[in-house]
Amino acid sequence: MARDRITIAILALGGQGGGVLADWILTLAEANGWRAQGTSVPGVAQRTGSTVYYIEMVPENGSDPVLALMPVPGDVDIVLASELMEGGRAILRGFVSDDRTTLISSTHRIYAISEKTAMGDGTAASDRIVAAAGKRAQKFIGFDMDAAADSAGSVISSILFGALGGSDALPFPRAAFEAAIEQAGIAVPANLRGFAAGFAPASGGMATKSSTSAVRLPSVVTEAPPQPTTFAGQALAARICGRLPANAQVLALHGAARLADYQDLAYAARYLDRLEALAALDDGQQDHALTAEGARHLALWMSYEDTIRVADLKTRADRFARVRGEVRAAPDQLLGVTEFMHPRLREICEVLPAPIGRRILASRAANHLLAPFFTSGRHVETTSLRWFILLRTMAWLRRWRPISLRFVEEQERIDAWLALAGKVAHRDTALAIEVIRCQSLIKGYGDTFDRGLRNFSTLMGLVPALMQRRDAAACLGALRNAALADDAGTALDTAVEAVSIPRRQTTG
Repeated sequence: MARDRITIAILALGGQGGGVLADWILTLAEANGWRAQGTSVPGVAQRTGSTVYYIEMVPENGSDPVLALMPVPGDVDIVLASELMEGGRAILRGFVSDDRTTLISSTHRIYAISEKTAMGDGTAASDRIVAAAGKRAQKFIGFDMDAAADSAGSVISSILFGALGGSDALPFPRAAFEAAIEQAGIAVPANLRGFAAGFAPASGGMATKSSTSAVRLPSVVTEAPPQPTTFAGQALAARICGRLPANAQVLALHGAARLADYQDLAYAARYLDRLEALAALDDGQQDHALTAEGARHLALWMSYEDTIRVADLKTRADRFARVRGEVRAAPDQLLGVTEFMHPRLREICEVLPAPIGRRILASRAANHLLAPFFTSGRHVETTSLRWFILLRTMAWLRRWRPISLRFVEEQERIDAWLALAGKVAHRDTALAIEVIRCQSLIKGYGDTFDRGLRNFSTLMGLVPALMQRRDAAACLGALRNAALADDAGTALDTAVEAVSIPRRQTTG
């Protein structure tokens, strides 16, 4: 180190052991003759803001040093980030400097609330963060520490501590780091394994300034096509392979499996009926993109999220098993899961038989009487007997879904959408493909669904006018991207005005 004082910033999410990591570093410094001070500023929530832990250390010389309480941009020697976006946040906040900072970050992602609630694909570009880290840091060490923690049977804080030890950013030997873990007395064997798993890649020259060639982002897992196990499922698979173009078959297999799980095999067959009708209009343009895009987007729309679906997914055995695995609960440990749910009166009415649901929603008296019961969210402990039985009862209503208000409404919307795409396909296949892709505007439930449906209806209302343009497909694609750009619809309004198309809102 070029100076006696060493400054360290740790950015970690709730539950990732950032406080334990900070304590290890403080113990390490003090055990090796340094005076150290640690502070922390908690974030807002587990994924809307991270907790920043800050440590300053100076060699012990008998005096009382003046140490800062927060990191100062341009004056941080080491940044430890438990997730790639947190490493990016550290760069944006000025904590990473190319003349002094060693940036150590996991390359895995835990998606932020803003990414999950975006109208379209709101995920940040991981490769851009890695590139920025290589340019902005004096030394960048990055690898998938979440996967390393899983392999070691440990936690990510021990991987970060090992990477810190292997980076040579601190003037202490490996044995001193391991001694700090042992002195803390917290899951010592597991944390020592994690330390070793982090130390090895970091000490192997992972990356240096302006070079990120050694950094590998976690690979995207591609799910294999589902293999039917029943005679009826095999019949659907044979139908797909025999009647649809090759480019759409894998998507259709996934779609049919999704809808059989969502409702039943008859619903999956209805999906294929609709898809085959669309395929009959496909002239092969863009490698049968009309059928392929239809296979994807039709399956997504037909498996819309309603209260029944949410209740089903929340109470599945494989979900509880996944949660136990994520928190590494021992077989003999009891696990409690608490959800936040906020169904509106409309969501409740949507699972009722269509005539009843419509009557309640149309009645001012009924709304006045019932709406106050659904104005605020509830914390629901899905592992408690009372709530589990209630949610499983709601999930059991799946067999009655075809008579529900929401089901009737969604099938009408889907049929109108496919009819429009079919009409357009006779004149302009490229525009029909864009009509199909506009389904990406519709997602989620509640306010998110309402916003998406409103934008979708706006674009469908513009299609007749667009059919008169030679650049119709490109224009509708640009409008769709504008609709995905923001929740308020401001970008879409601007885009519509720019292409001079009069609005004609369709019924939703």
